[in-house]
Amino acid sequence: MTKPQHIAVIDIGKTNAKLALVDLASLTEVAVVTRPNVVQSGPPWPHYDVDSHWAFLLDALATFHRDHRVDAISITTHGACAALLAADGSLAAPILDYEHEYPAEIVAAYDAIKPDFAETGSPRMMGGLNIGAQLHYQFIADSTLKDRTNQIVTYPQFWGHRLTGIGATDVTSIGCHSDLWNPHTGSFSDLPKTLGIVDKIAPVRHPSDILGSILPHIAQATGLEPDTPVCVGIHDSNASLYPHVIFRNEPVSVVSTGTWVIAMSLMGDNASTIPHLAPNRDTLINVNARGQAVASARFMGGREYELIQKGQPYAPTEQDITTVLDQSLMLLPSVETGTGPFQNRTMQWLEEEPPVGSGQRSVALSFYLALMTGTCLELLKGEGSTIVEGPFARNAEFVAMLRAITNRPVITSEAATGTSIGAALLFNTDQTLSIPTDTVISEVGEEFSAYIDRWRTSVQP
Repeated sequence: MTKPQHIAVIDIGKTNAKLALVDLASLTEVAVVTRPNVVQSGPPWPHYDVDSHWAFLLDALATFHRDHRVDAISITTHGACAALLAADGSLAAPILDYEHEYPAEIVAAYDAIKPDFAETGSPRMMGGLNIGAQLHYQFIADSTLKDRTNQIVTYPQFWGHRLTGIGATDVTSIGCHSDLWNPHTGSFSDLPKTLGIVDKIAPVRHPSDILGSILPHIAQATGLEPDTPVCVGIHDSNASLYPHVIFRNEPVSVVSTGTWVIAMSLMGDNASTIPHLAPNRDTLINVNARGQAVASARFMGGREYELIQKGQPYAPTEQDITTVLDQSLMLLPSVETGTGPFQNRTMQWLEEEPPVGSGQRSVALSFYLALMTGTCLELLKGEGSTIVEGPFARNAEFVAMLRAITNRPVITSEAATGTSIGAALLFNTDQTLSIPTDTVISEVGEEFSAYIDRWRTSVQP
Protein backbone atom coordinates (compact mmCIF):
# COMPACT_ATOMS: atom_id res chain seq x y z
CA MET A 1 0.00 0.00 0.00
CA THR A 2 1.29 3.44 -0.94
CA LYS A 3 1.75 5.63 2.12
CA PRO A 4 -1.43 7.73 2.44
CA GLN A 5 -1.24 11.49 2.93
CA HIS A 6 -4.82 12.58 3.62
CA ILE A 7 -6.61 10.55 6.28
CA ALA A 8 -10.36 11.01 6.73
CA VAL A 9 -11.10 10.47 10.42
CA ILE A 10 -14.59 9.52 11.53
CA ASP A 11 -14.78 10.89 15.08
CA ILE A 12 -18.00 10.10 16.95
CA GLY A 13 -17.98 11.76 20.36
CA LYS A 14 -20.76 11.73 22.92
CA THR A 15 -21.70 15.33 22.09
CA ASN A 16 -20.82 15.66 18.40
CA ALA A 17 -20.16 13.50 15.35
CA LYS A 18 -17.27 14.76 13.19
CA LEU A 19 -15.36 14.05 10.05
CA ALA A 20 -11.85 15.51 9.96
CA LEU A 21 -9.36 15.36 7.12
CA VAL A 22 -5.82 15.13 8.50
CA ASP A 23 -2.64 15.75 6.51
CA LEU A 24 -0.37 13.04 7.85
CA ALA A 25 2.88 14.78 6.89
CA SER A 26 2.15 17.94 8.87
CA LEU A 27 -0.31 16.47 11.40
CA THR A 28 -2.77 19.27 10.69
CA GLU A 29 -6.47 19.23 9.97
CA VAL A 30 -7.26 20.27 6.42
CA ALA A 31 -11.01 20.29 7.00
CA VAL A 32 -13.52 19.49 9.76
CA VAL A 33 -17.30 19.18 9.71
CA THR A 34 -19.54 18.34 12.69
CA ARG A 35 -23.12 17.56 13.63
CA PRO A 36 -24.78 17.08 17.03
CA ASN A 37 -24.96 13.55 18.39
CA VAL A 38 -28.60 13.65 19.49
CA VAL A 39 -29.90 10.60 21.33
CA GLN A 40 -33.21 9.17 20.13
CA SER A 41 -35.61 8.44 22.99
CA GLY A 42 -36.67 5.01 21.70
CA PRO A 43 -38.11 2.45 21.26
CA PRO A 44 -36.92 0.06 22.58
CA TRP A 45 -34.42 2.17 24.55
CA PRO A 46 -32.53 5.48 24.11
CA HIS A 47 -30.18 5.02 21.17
CA TYR A 48 -27.87 6.79 18.74
CA ASP A 49 -29.12 8.07 15.39
CA VAL A 50 -26.56 6.14 13.37
CA ASP A 51 -28.44 6.35 10.08
CA SER A 52 -28.38 10.16 10.11
CA HIS A 53 -24.69 10.08 11.07
CA TRP A 54 -24.04 7.70 8.18
CA ALA A 55 -25.68 9.99 5.62
CA PHE A 56 -23.69 12.92 7.01
CA LEU A 57 -20.42 10.97 6.85
CA LEU A 58 -20.93 9.76 3.28
CA ASP A 59 -21.72 13.28 2.10
CA ALA A 60 -18.68 14.70 3.91
CA LEU A 61 -16.39 11.97 2.55
CA ALA A 62 -17.51 12.82 -0.98
CA THR A 63 -16.89 16.53 -0.39
CA PHE A 64 -13.46 15.97 1.18
CA HIS A 65 -12.42 13.67 -1.65
CA ARG A 66 -13.60 16.11 -4.30
CA ASP A 67 -11.88 19.10 -2.68
CA HIS A 68 -8.72 17.53 -1.24
CA ARG A 69 -8.52 13.76 -1.92
CA VAL A 70 -9.04 11.04 0.68
CA ASP A 71 -6.37 8.34 0.76
CA ALA A 72 -7.48 6.30 3.78
CA ILE A 73 -10.09 6.23 6.55
CA SER A 74 -9.51 5.98 10.30
CA ILE A 75 -12.17 5.81 13.00
CA THR A 76 -12.35 6.92 16.61
CA THR A 77 -15.40 6.97 18.87
CA HIS A 78 -16.40 7.34 22.48
CA GLY A 79 -16.16 4.22 24.58
CA ALA A 80 -18.77 2.27 26.52
CA CYS A 81 -20.57 1.33 23.35
CA ALA A 82 -21.18 -1.90 21.49
CA ALA A 83 -23.29 -2.79 18.46
CA LEU A 84 -25.15 -6.07 18.08
CA LEU A 85 -25.14 -7.28 14.48
CA ALA A 86 -27.55 -9.76 12.96
CA ALA A 87 -26.46 -12.50 10.54
CA ASP A 88 -27.04 -10.22 7.53
CA GLY A 89 -24.83 -7.48 9.02
CA SER A 90 -27.70 -5.18 9.99
CA LEU A 91 -28.27 -4.05 13.56
CA ALA A 92 -30.07 -6.67 15.63
CA ALA A 93 -31.19 -3.82 17.91
CA PRO A 94 -30.60 -0.04 18.13
CA ILE A 95 -27.27 0.93 19.71
CA LEU A 96 -27.98 1.66 23.36
CA ASP A 97 -27.04 5.04 24.85
CA TYR A 98 -24.69 4.39 27.77
CA GLU A 99 -26.38 7.04 29.93
CA HIS A 100 -29.63 5.06 30.08
CA GLU A 101 -30.39 4.01 33.66
CA TYR A 102 -31.61 0.46 34.31
CA PRO A 103 -34.20 -0.81 36.79
CA ALA A 104 -32.82 -1.51 40.26
CA GLU A 105 -33.40 -5.25 40.03
CA ILE A 106 -31.39 -5.48 36.79
CA VAL A 107 -28.58 -3.41 38.33
CA ALA A 108 -28.49 -5.72 41.34
CA ALA A 109 -28.46 -8.81 39.12
CA TYR A 110 -25.53 -7.44 37.13
CA ASP A 111 -23.60 -6.50 40.25
CA ALA A 112 -23.84 -10.14 41.29
CA ILE A 113 -21.98 -11.31 38.15
CA LYS A 114 -19.64 -8.36 37.57
CA PRO A 115 -15.98 -9.39 37.76
CA ASP A 116 -13.83 -7.92 40.53
CA PHE A 117 -11.92 -4.68 39.95
CA ALA A 118 -8.71 -6.61 40.63
CA GLU A 119 -9.36 -8.68 37.50
CA THR A 120 -10.59 -6.02 35.07
CA GLY A 121 -9.41 -2.65 36.42
CA SER A 122 -12.98 -1.60 35.63
CA PRO A 123 -15.01 -0.01 38.46
CA ARG A 124 -18.80 -0.17 38.69
CA MET A 125 -20.13 2.83 36.81
CA MET A 126 -23.49 4.50 36.34
CA GLY A 127 -25.91 3.35 33.66
CA GLY A 128 -24.26 1.42 30.88
CA LEU A 129 -20.76 2.82 31.18
CA ASN A 130 -19.68 -0.80 31.60
CA ILE A 131 -20.44 -2.52 28.27
CA GLY A 132 -21.07 -5.72 30.19
CA ALA A 133 -23.93 -3.98 32.01
CA GLN A 134 -25.38 -2.85 28.67
CA LEU A 135 -25.36 -6.36 27.23
CA HIS A 136 -26.81 -7.83 30.40
CA TYR A 137 -29.66 -5.29 30.33
CA GLN A 138 -30.39 -5.70 26.62
CA PHE A 139 -30.55 -9.48 26.77
CA ILE A 140 -32.98 -9.28 29.71
CA ALA A 141 -35.10 -6.52 28.14
CA ASP A 142 -35.39 -8.48 24.86
CA SER A 143 -35.31 -12.23 25.46
CA THR A 144 -34.82 -12.99 21.75
CA LEU A 145 -31.95 -10.56 21.19
CA LYS A 146 -29.06 -12.83 22.12
CA ASP A 147 -30.19 -15.45 19.62
CA ARG A 148 -30.64 -12.78 16.93
CA THR A 149 -27.13 -11.44 17.59
CA ASN A 150 -24.56 -12.97 15.29
CA GLN A 151 -21.65 -10.70 16.19
CA ILE A 152 -20.83 -8.07 18.80
CA VAL A 153 -18.55 -5.23 17.71
CA THR A 154 -17.33 -2.20 19.63
CA TYR A 155 -18.32 1.24 18.38
CA PRO A 156 -15.36 2.22 16.15
CA GLN A 157 -15.73 -1.12 14.41
CA PHE A 158 -19.46 -0.62 13.87
CA TRP A 159 -18.50 2.18 11.48
CA GLY A 160 -15.66 0.08 10.10
CA HIS A 161 -18.16 -2.71 9.44
CA ARG A 162 -20.42 -0.33 7.53
CA LEU A 163 -17.45 0.73 5.43
CA THR A 164 -15.90 -2.69 4.79
CA GLY A 165 -18.37 -5.39 5.79
CA ILE A 166 -15.76 -6.87 8.16
CA GLY A 167 -16.41 -7.31 11.90
CA ALA A 168 -13.89 -6.68 14.67
CA THR A 169 -13.38 -5.22 18.09
CA ASP A 170 -10.28 -3.26 19.06
CA VAL A 171 -8.23 -3.72 22.18
CA THR A 172 -8.67 -0.10 23.36
CA SER A 173 -12.47 -0.20 23.14
CA ILE A 174 -12.91 -3.70 24.62
CA GLY A 175 -10.43 -2.61 27.33
CA CYS A 176 -12.33 0.62 28.11
CA HIS A 177 -14.04 -0.18 31.48
CA SER A 178 -16.12 -2.80 29.67
CA ASP A 179 -15.83 -5.54 32.36
CA LEU A 180 -15.19 -7.88 29.41
CA TRP A 181 -11.38 -7.62 29.41
CA ASN A 182 -8.52 -8.48 31.74
CA PRO A 183 -5.81 -5.86 31.05
CA HIS A 184 -3.26 -7.75 33.12
CA THR A 185 -3.39 -10.83 30.90
CA GLY A 186 -4.52 -9.22 27.63
CA SER A 187 -7.46 -11.61 27.33
CA PHE A 188 -11.17 -11.79 28.07
CA SER A 189 -12.36 -11.65 31.66
CA ASP A 190 -14.75 -14.27 33.01
CA LEU A 191 -17.78 -12.14 32.07
CA PRO A 192 -18.17 -13.12 28.37
CA LYS A 193 -18.44 -16.75 29.44
CA THR A 194 -20.95 -15.84 32.16
CA LEU A 195 -23.07 -13.92 29.63
CA GLY A 196 -22.75 -16.70 27.05
CA ILE A 197 -21.24 -14.49 24.36
CA VAL A 198 -17.65 -15.69 24.00
CA ASP A 199 -18.30 -16.89 20.44
CA LYS A 200 -20.26 -13.77 19.51
CA ILE A 201 -17.61 -11.12 20.26
CA ALA A 202 -15.82 -10.18 17.03
CA PRO A 203 -12.05 -10.79 16.88
CA VAL A 204 -9.99 -8.42 19.04
CA ARG A 205 -7.44 -6.55 16.93
CA HIS A 206 -5.00 -3.68 17.29
CA PRO A 207 -6.31 -0.28 16.17
CA SER A 208 -3.63 0.20 13.50
CA ASP A 209 -4.43 -3.09 11.73
CA ILE A 210 -6.04 -2.67 8.32
CA LEU A 211 -9.63 -3.84 8.60
CA GLY A 212 -10.16 -3.88 4.83
CA SER A 213 -11.01 -1.74 1.80
CA ILE A 214 -14.27 0.14 1.38
CA LEU A 215 -17.21 -1.71 -0.13
CA PRO A 216 -18.04 -1.06 -3.80
CA HIS A 217 -21.22 0.87 -3.03
CA ILE A 218 -19.27 3.16 -0.66
CA ALA A 219 -16.78 3.93 -3.42
CA GLN A 220 -19.65 4.66 -5.78
CA ALA A 221 -21.45 6.92 -3.30
CA THR A 222 -18.36 8.95 -2.33
CA GLY A 223 -16.08 8.83 -5.37
CA LEU A 224 -13.27 7.34 -3.26
CA GLU A 225 -10.97 4.79 -4.83
CA PRO A 226 -12.31 1.23 -4.41
CA ASP A 227 -9.12 0.13 -2.65
CA THR A 228 -9.25 2.93 -0.03
CA PRO A 229 -8.06 1.25 3.20
CA VAL A 230 -9.89 1.46 6.51
CA CYS A 231 -8.04 0.75 9.75
CA VAL A 232 -9.60 -1.08 12.69
CA GLY A 233 -10.03 2.14 14.72
CA ILE A 234 -9.58 3.28 18.29
CA HIS A 235 -11.30 4.53 21.45
CA ASP A 236 -11.19 8.35 21.48
CA SER A 237 -9.18 9.08 24.62
CA ASN A 238 -6.71 6.44 23.50
CA ALA A 239 -6.50 8.25 20.17
CA SER A 240 -5.38 11.33 22.10
CA LEU A 241 -2.87 9.18 23.94
CA TYR A 242 -1.50 7.41 20.86
CA PRO A 243 0.97 10.07 19.61
CA HIS A 244 2.65 10.04 23.01
CA VAL A 245 2.71 6.24 23.14
CA ILE A 246 4.65 6.09 19.86
CA PHE A 247 6.85 9.18 20.14
CA ARG A 248 7.74 9.51 23.84
CA ASN A 249 9.87 7.36 26.12
CA GLU A 250 9.83 9.55 29.22
CA PRO A 251 7.03 9.61 31.85
CA VAL A 252 4.21 11.93 30.83
CA SER A 253 0.60 12.58 31.79
CA VAL A 254 -1.97 13.07 29.04
CA VAL A 255 -5.32 14.76 29.62
CA SER A 256 -7.91 14.20 26.89
CA THR A 257 -10.76 16.69 27.11
CA GLY A 258 -14.23 16.67 25.60
CA THR A 259 -17.50 15.51 27.13
CA TRP A 260 -15.21 13.50 29.39
CA VAL A 261 -11.91 14.57 30.88
CA ILE A 262 -9.69 11.48 30.86
CA ALA A 263 -6.33 11.66 32.64
CA MET A 264 -3.82 8.96 31.67
CA SER A 265 -0.37 8.27 33.05
CA LEU A 266 2.43 6.93 30.86
CA MET A 267 5.38 5.75 32.92
CA GLY A 268 8.03 5.64 30.19
CA ASP A 269 10.41 2.73 30.72
CA ASN A 270 8.17 1.56 33.58
CA ALA A 271 5.18 1.22 31.25
CA SER A 272 3.92 -1.90 33.02
CA THR A 273 3.79 -0.19 36.43
CA ILE A 274 0.23 0.50 37.60
CA PRO A 275 -0.17 2.36 40.92
CA HIS A 276 -2.79 1.37 43.47
CA LEU A 277 -6.10 2.66 42.14
CA ALA A 278 -9.27 3.57 44.02
CA PRO A 279 -12.33 2.38 42.04
CA ASN A 280 -14.70 4.46 44.17
CA ARG A 281 -12.92 7.59 42.89
CA ASP A 282 -13.37 6.75 39.19
CA THR A 283 -9.83 5.55 38.65
CA LEU A 284 -9.45 2.62 36.29
CA ILE A 285 -7.20 0.80 33.86
CA ASN A 286 -7.50 1.60 30.18
CA VAL A 287 -5.68 -0.31 27.45
CA ASN A 288 -3.59 1.60 24.91
CA ALA A 289 -3.19 0.89 21.20
CA ARG A 290 -0.30 -1.46 21.89
CA GLY A 291 -2.40 -3.50 24.31
CA GLN A 292 -0.63 -2.12 27.40
CA ALA A 293 -2.43 -1.29 30.63
CA VAL A 294 -2.63 2.46 31.39
CA ALA A 295 -3.62 3.95 34.75
CA SER A 296 -6.46 6.40 34.15
CA ALA A 297 -8.91 8.64 35.98
CA ARG A 298 -11.87 10.61 34.71
CA PHE A 299 -14.80 12.88 35.29
CA MET A 300 -17.45 14.36 33.01
CA GLY A 301 -15.72 17.73 32.70
CA GLY A 302 -17.11 18.84 29.36
CA ARG A 303 -20.65 18.11 30.47
CA GLU A 304 -20.02 19.99 33.72
CA TYR A 305 -18.70 22.96 31.73
CA GLU A 306 -21.90 23.07 29.68
CA LEU A 307 -24.15 22.79 32.73
CA ILE A 308 -22.47 25.63 34.62
CA GLN A 309 -21.67 27.90 31.68
CA LYS A 310 -25.21 27.56 30.26
CA GLY A 311 -24.14 28.41 26.72
CA GLN A 312 -22.74 31.83 27.59
CA PRO A 313 -19.55 33.08 25.86
CA TYR A 314 -16.20 32.70 27.55
CA ALA A 315 -14.56 36.14 27.83
CA PRO A 316 -12.92 36.84 31.22
CA THR A 317 -10.70 39.83 31.91
CA GLU A 318 -7.58 40.09 34.06
CA GLN A 319 -9.75 41.80 36.67
CA ASP A 320 -12.12 38.81 36.67
CA ILE A 321 -9.19 36.50 37.40
CA THR A 322 -7.94 38.75 40.20
CA THR A 323 -11.41 38.97 41.76
CA VAL A 324 -11.92 35.20 41.72
CA LEU A 325 -8.52 34.61 43.36
CA ASP A 326 -8.79 37.42 45.90
CA GLN A 327 -12.35 36.57 46.98
CA SER A 328 -11.93 32.77 46.73
CA LEU A 329 -14.93 32.45 44.44
CA MET A 330 -14.89 28.73 43.82
CA LEU A 331 -17.01 25.80 42.76
CA LEU A 332 -16.87 22.61 44.83
CA PRO A 333 -17.61 19.13 43.45
CA SER A 334 -19.49 17.53 41.94
CA VAL A 335 -21.61 18.97 39.17
CA GLU A 336 -22.10 15.47 37.71
CA THR A 337 -22.41 13.41 40.88
CA GLY A 338 -22.18 9.97 39.28
CA THR A 339 -18.61 10.28 37.99
CA GLY A 340 -15.21 11.56 39.02
CA PRO A 341 -13.05 11.61 42.15
CA PHE A 342 -15.80 13.08 44.36
CA GLN A 343 -18.83 10.96 43.52
CA ASN A 344 -22.15 11.39 45.32
CA ARG A 345 -21.23 14.86 46.52
CA THR A 346 -23.45 17.79 45.61
CA MET A 347 -21.84 20.82 44.01
CA GLN A 348 -21.84 24.13 45.82
CA TRP A 349 -20.41 27.60 45.36
CA LEU A 350 -18.09 28.80 48.08
CA GLU A 351 -18.62 32.43 49.06
CA GLU A 352 -21.07 33.53 46.33
CA GLU A 353 -22.20 32.22 42.95
CA PRO A 354 -21.04 34.49 40.11
CA PRO A 355 -23.82 35.45 37.68
CA VAL A 356 -24.38 33.38 34.56
CA GLY A 357 -22.54 34.96 31.65
CA SER A 358 -20.02 36.78 33.84
CA GLY A 359 -16.28 36.51 33.39
CA GLN A 360 -15.92 35.60 37.06
CA ARG A 361 -18.16 32.55 36.59
CA SER A 362 -16.07 31.46 33.60
CA VAL A 363 -12.84 31.80 35.57
CA ALA A 364 -14.15 29.96 38.64
CA LEU A 365 -15.49 27.17 36.44
CA SER A 366 -12.17 26.83 34.60
CA PHE A 367 -10.32 26.69 37.91
CA TYR A 368 -12.74 24.01 39.18
CA LEU A 369 -12.16 21.86 36.11
CA ALA A 370 -8.39 22.22 36.50
CA LEU A 371 -8.51 21.34 40.18
CA MET A 372 -10.61 18.26 39.42
CA THR A 373 -8.12 17.28 36.71
CA GLY A 374 -5.23 17.83 39.11
CA THR A 375 -6.93 15.58 41.65
CA CYS A 376 -7.24 12.86 38.99
CA LEU A 377 -3.52 13.15 38.22
CA GLU A 378 -2.65 12.94 41.93
CA LEU A 379 -4.66 9.72 42.21
CA LEU A 380 -2.64 8.29 39.31
CA LYS A 381 0.68 9.47 40.75
CA GLY A 382 1.30 11.03 37.36
CA GLU A 383 4.82 12.15 36.47
CA GLY A 384 6.50 14.36 33.90
CA SER A 385 4.84 17.09 31.87
CA THR A 386 1.07 17.21 31.52
CA ILE A 387 -0.15 17.34 27.92
CA VAL A 388 -3.67 18.69 27.43
CA GLU A 389 -5.55 17.63 24.29
CA GLY A 390 -8.88 18.89 23.01
CA PRO A 391 -10.95 22.01 23.77
CA PHE A 392 -9.62 22.66 27.30
CA ALA A 393 -6.16 23.16 25.78
CA ARG A 394 -7.43 26.52 24.54
CA ASN A 395 -8.68 27.59 27.98
CA ALA A 396 -5.89 29.73 29.46
CA GLU A 397 -7.33 29.77 32.98
CA PHE A 398 -7.71 25.98 33.03
CA VAL A 399 -4.12 25.52 31.84
CA ALA A 400 -2.66 27.99 34.34
CA MET A 401 -4.47 26.43 37.32
CA LEU A 402 -3.53 22.91 36.18
CA ARG A 403 0.12 23.99 36.10
CA ALA A 404 -0.26 25.39 39.61
CA ILE A 405 -1.89 22.35 41.21
CA THR A 406 0.47 19.81 39.59
CA ASN A 407 3.63 21.92 39.90
CA ARG A 408 4.74 20.45 36.58
CA PRO A 409 4.91 21.92 33.06
CA VAL A 410 1.73 21.86 31.00
CA ILE A 411 1.93 21.46 27.23
CA THR A 412 -1.09 22.19 25.05
CA SER A 413 -1.90 20.65 21.70
CA GLU A 414 -2.25 22.82 18.60
CA ALA A 415 -4.75 20.46 17.02
CA ALA A 416 -8.43 21.38 17.05
CA THR A 417 -9.10 17.87 18.27
CA GLY A 418 -6.38 15.59 19.55
CA THR A 419 -8.48 12.52 18.83
CA SER A 420 -8.42 13.11 15.07
CA ILE A 421 -4.64 13.50 14.95
CA GLY A 422 -4.13 10.37 17.03
CA ALA A 423 -6.54 8.37 14.90
CA ALA A 424 -4.82 9.52 11.69
CA LEU A 425 -1.49 8.40 13.10
CA LEU A 426 -2.72 4.81 13.01
CA PHE A 427 -1.59 4.96 9.37
CA ASN A 428 1.81 6.46 10.18
CA THR A 429 5.07 4.62 9.50
CA ASP A 430 7.35 7.67 9.74
CA GLN A 431 9.20 7.69 13.07
CA THR A 432 10.65 11.16 12.39
CA LEU A 433 7.33 12.97 12.74
CA SER A 434 7.06 15.38 15.68
CA ILE A 435 3.99 16.03 17.77
CA PRO A 436 2.51 19.50 17.23
CA THR A 437 2.54 21.43 20.48
CA ASP A 438 1.85 24.97 21.58
CA THR A 439 2.87 26.93 24.64
CA VAL A 440 4.62 25.25 27.55
CA ILE A 441 3.18 26.76 30.71
CA SER A 442 5.87 26.44 33.38
CA GLU A 443 5.45 29.47 35.68
CA VAL A 444 2.43 30.75 37.56
CA GLY A 445 1.94 33.34 40.25
CA GLU A 446 1.99 32.55 43.96
CA GLU A 447 -1.57 33.86 44.26
CA PHE A 448 -2.81 30.46 43.06
CA SER A 449 -1.44 28.68 46.14
CA ALA A 450 -3.92 30.04 48.67
CA TYR A 451 -6.82 29.32 46.32
CA ILE A 452 -5.67 25.73 45.81
CA ASP A 453 -5.17 25.21 49.55
CA ARG A 454 -8.67 26.43 50.33
CA TRP A 455 -10.24 24.27 47.61
CA ARG A 456 -8.38 21.19 48.86
CA THR A 457 -9.42 21.85 52.44
CA SER A 458 -13.05 22.36 51.38
CA VAL A 459 -13.28 19.06 49.51
CA GLN A 460 -11.89 16.96 52.34
CA PRO A 461 -14.44 14.46 53.73
